[in-house]
Amino acid sequence: MKHWFLYVLLCSDGTYYTGVTTDVRRRLKEHNTSHRGAKYTKTRRPVEVVYWTDFEDRSSAQKAEYKFKQLTRKQKEKIINEIRLNSIITNDSM
Repeated sequence: MKHWFLYVLLCSDGTYYTGVTTDVRRRLKEHNTSHRGAKYTKTRRPVEVVYWTDFEDRSSAQKAEYKFKQLTRKQKEKIINEIRLNSIITNDSM
């Protein structure tokens, strides 16, 4: 069974782009280099992944994407920053 991912990109103009995919690395490459990237990110390159999380199916990932897109920028940044902080704390404790 494929896992699906919700991912958030930080665009060069400081805006966020949110999407779902089965392969975050491939999708990031498409956003940055190919015609297969989203129209929104084509004029805001380069983009970088600032957050991602996995789901068991596409439906769950898309529902989470919808909910994430409804958040304010401040709420999105809080989630992204908390994940980064947790990652730093986890890596420091090893």
